[in-house]
Amino acid sequence: MRPSPLDRPWREILFASVSRPLVDSARRLILGAAFVLASSIAASSVNAEETAPKVWTEVTIASEGSRPPYNYFDNNELAGFEIDLGRELCSRMKVSCRFVAQDWDGLIPGLLAHQYDAIMAAMEITDAAREKIAFTKPYVRMPSAFMASRDNVPADVSPAGLAGKRLGVESGGPHQAFLEDLYKQSEIHAYATLEEAVLDLAESRLDAVIGDKDALDEFIRTRHEAQNCVFVSDVPRDPVYFGDGDGVGLRKSDVALKAMFEKALDSVMEDGTFAKIRAKYFNFDIN
Repeated sequence: MRPSPLDRPWREILFASVSRPLVDSARRLILGAAFVLASSIAASSVNAEETAPKVWTEVTIASEGSRPPYNYFDNNELAGFEIDLGRELCSRMKVSCRFVAQDWDGLIPGLLAHQYDAIMAAMEITDAAREKIAFTKPYVRMPSAFMASRDNVPADVSPAGLAGKRLGVESGGPHQAFLEDLYKQSEIHAYATLEEAVLDLAESRLDAVIGDKDALDEFIRTRHEAQNCVFVSDVPRDPVYFGDGDGVGLRKSDVALKAMFEKALDSVMEDGTFAKIRAKYFNFDIN
């Protein structure tokens, strides 16, 4: 006797009543959903890994090695103000520090190519540089100054005080623009180099010379032609002409590293360590 359908297990009856195409379709839907879920989990894991902040334990800093006293070579090793400052900053950031030499034209390309992590090379913070890299707050704001002969020191270096005076300046730089805009009553002489202007000042062909204080100071200390020259006065700093100063150059993506450098800079400024390092290389304030 053939068994009655009522004698068959209920599962057999259920699946016998469902067509094979519907079963296959359901299986495909389940497998597809599982694949999408697995892919989403994997993608989330990769994205989380990519966006996780880097933990900095070592920082490589590039410098030029040809701009004393900021950076130079001593026994084939990088040395100078920025090297000493960089080591102190790394110590406060609790990272190991390594310095590498890089020629000027290759500094920014090398940073962007991840050959090193930061630049400390007397690099000015300019709009053109900001388009490519980020900067910390400045650690140097080099003052500008007027220098004159010891025998003929002006009592007043304001535009009115130097009206009619012969002023020397390096051609094409911010100091020439500063003089031409503000010292219109003075006789302005532009020179190919600052050295030429200082030599004419020493020969009494000029009444004063304007320039970066570190460059003028080097002339006074190292050139016998400038031994009779003295600083008259610093020039009030105007970012429109003289920029924002020199900062640590960094990749724009390294936001955490920038914050670490700036925190360390604040620390060395506040506790007097910066002034002690500066005093080894400059006999005047630079920030």
